[in-house]
Amino acid sequence: MNSNLYIARHITSGTRLSRLMVRIATASVAVGVAVMIVAVAVVTGFKNEISNKAVGFNGHLTLTNYDFNQSFETTPIRMEDAFIPSVLAVEGVTHAQIYATKGGIIKTAGAIQGAVLKGISTDFDWTFFRSSLVAGSIFTVSDTAVTNAVVLSKRLAALLEMNVGDAFEMYFIQDPPRVRKFTVAGLYDAQLEELDKVVILCDIAHIRRLNGWNADQITGVEIFIKYLNRMDAVAGQVNDLAAYHITGDGNRLRVRTVRDYFSNLFDWLSLLDLNVVIILTLMIIVAGFNMISGLLILLFEKISMIGLLKALGMQNADVQKVFLYRAAFILVKGLLWGNVTGIGLCLLQHYSGIITLDPSNYFVSVVPVELNVLYILAITVFAFAGIMLMLALPALFITRVSPEKTMRVE
Repeated sequence: MNSNLYIARHITSGTRLSRLMVRIATASVAVGVAVMIVAVAVVTGFKNEISNKAVGFNGHLTLTNYDFNQSFETTPIRMEDAFIPSVLAVEGVTHAQIYATKGGIIKTAGAIQGAVLKGISTDFDWTFFRSSLVAGSIFTVSDTAVTNAVVLSKRLAALLEMNVGDAFEMYFIQDPPRVRKFTVAGLYDAQLEELDKVVILCDIAHIRRLNGWNADQITGVEIFIKYLNRMDAVAGQVNDLAAYHITGDGNRLRVRTVRDYFSNLFDWLSLLDLNVVIILTLMIIVAGFNMISGLLILLFEKISMIGLLKALGMQNADVQKVFLYRAAFILVKGLLWGNVTGIGLCLLQHYSGIITLDPSNYFVSVVPVELNVLYILAITVFAFAGIMLMLALPALFITRVSPEKTMRVE
């Protein structure tokens, strides 16, 4: 039997002060761990939610003409130049879809607004926009007929005073100027104001006709991958493939990541990681100091017992283990309550959405949370190890206790 562990289990808090400090230390650890779990869950939820929105608009990667054109009047590439089968063969790539863009001006009876048509084809994955749809329905793209139906954002529809079923005209400044009439099939709300105000989904055939392109010409290819954290690695592989391809006009292809398109957004998300590190550090320090206070009071209360154990021949290291075991019991109790509280608060927010946000500032209407078992285990282990290391310092007090003095006092 481990005598150190046995003694630690049977140590009781005698005075009212020591019992109070043990409760405070336990509560401090519980609150700290709960805050850490909630902070990590919220930041992870924010990053995933907003990243998914950005990816829904642009894909993880885009393959376009290497002409440095930053406008929506793009230089086309041919579909065969996009080497889509080779891209789909790259490990981690799950889907690829063609698209084309063109800017124009919408004029209604009461408003004028600039917008961007994003032409899509039969290979378009509607998953993101279907989940963001708030009115109407999506439209079907066919190889045999051109549809005038479009899907635009609720915010843009409000600016133009339109609703599902309304028709509108869109003007294109080119030589000669052209106009097209569209009908609103559905309204989406992705809560990314910068894109919601301008992007309209339409049949890619309209873009080809307006630009005088052939049936095989496109702006580029949007590429979706399985894991966001492998985006740079997959981009490198696709870029290696693109390096060996020359387009029909003699140009090369360029690979860009969603991070390149939304650099400000992803920089903001990166700052959230720093905030989490600061929160985790502060919570461990606060909980650690409360545990130190509780352990010191327990040591002072049991100073006669420390002297007796040393008089009976127990080494300093063994006596230290006794009280560190005791502190570990208190710490584990606090960690348990912290996990229950933190996970409970996250589940409450996930299923009720009780805490709301302004989507114009935060890109989401409710605080998103995402629980990850590995993160929770890492927080628990990190907190336990960090606080136990801090407790090693007050445990050194035991080496200064003299059995002669403590037994004389008794």
